[in-house]
Amino acid sequence: MTQCVVCESHAVDNYKKIDNVAFYTCRGCGSLFADPGFLRAMEEDSASNYNDAYWKMELCAARERSYGSSLQRVAETFFYCRLPITRFVDIGSGPGYLLDALAAALPDAANMFFGVELFPPESAFRSKHPNYKLCPLAEIGQKFEAGVCIEVIEHLTPSMLDTLAKQIAQTSAPGAIYLINSGQPEYVLTEDPGYLDPHGRGHVMSYSIEAVRLIFEPHGFTIIPLPGRHWAFLVEYQSEFITKEPIEQLEARIWSPVPENVATLRDGGGGPLMYCAGLDTARCYLEHATVIQRTAWARSLQAEIDRLELERVNGVSTNELPLEMDRSIDHAGLLGRARRWVQRHTS
Repeated sequence: MTQCVVCESHAVDNYKKIDNVAFYTCRGCGSLFADPGFLRAMEEDSASNYNDAYWKMELCAARERSYGSSLQRVAETFFYCRLPITRFVDIGSGPGYLLDALAAALPDAANMFFGVELFPPESAFRSKHPNYKLCPLAEIGQKFEAGVCIEVIEHLTPSMLDTLAKQIAQTSAPGAIYLINSGQPEYVLTEDPGYLDPHGRGHVMSYSIEAVRLIFEPHGFTIIPLPGRHWAFLVEYQSEFITKEPIEQLEARIWSPVPENVATLRDGGGGPLMYCAGLDTARCYLEHATVIQRTAWARSLQAEIDRLELERVNGVSTNELPLEMDRSIDHAGLLGRARRWVQRHTS
């Protein structure tokens, strides 16, 4: 019987076959994963997917990401970090083009950025940035306050990802934060059904938030979901900022960023473009998620009002109010007071 490769649950269902590789979905942690035997074979020959054919297909996409969306991911990470960033790492940097893009966008800060890659393309296609390193992260000899890991973990088996999480912890300053970009199961199921691609792009896993908690938390990380995105999340090492809900926590970080990080993005010779890109990127997703969440809250509140009105019309009086609304979308402040007002005046 197939067992989940992340949480070891036996509550596993067939998902579908992709390029003659069976994929499964776990009802325990929610992950999508390739056949365990296929994953074991990968671990025995981990470099086999990164041949010339792979890089011929991937180089163009890597350049497009590096000079586009990946710059946005870096910029917003500067807002999320609660430490002054002096060293920033691109984990699984591929050809290293993100370092080149950052050197162009933030020329005064180019030396703070590092990239590590284990399976690079041929030397002619690699970045010439001095901080582009062909080694495991644990061997880079630096401590980082922040970083990104973009389109990497879907290539890694759970044991490989566990090793990477351990290395990130070893090279992190306390409070360091990393944005990890990878398609989660909801993204695969609802937005990009072609994301899993075992032989072409080497995408063999779609980790859920619960799955990454199981892997990263034992190494000292806190997982911070990014509301409105099923393809990215944050991990913070030895976090001291875990008491608030994700939306409240991210709002506080976005609107009260560390001054040194603002200066890096805004005040250099490249102008304020990266500052604007980071702020607007973080805001647009978060505010969209907030609208969806509060709309759901308002609808649940209306449903409760309708139920209580029906009870009143039918002459039913209750001293205790059954709570049918989802606690996960309950709100403090104005919305919480509104909810209590409804309870008080309709019961």
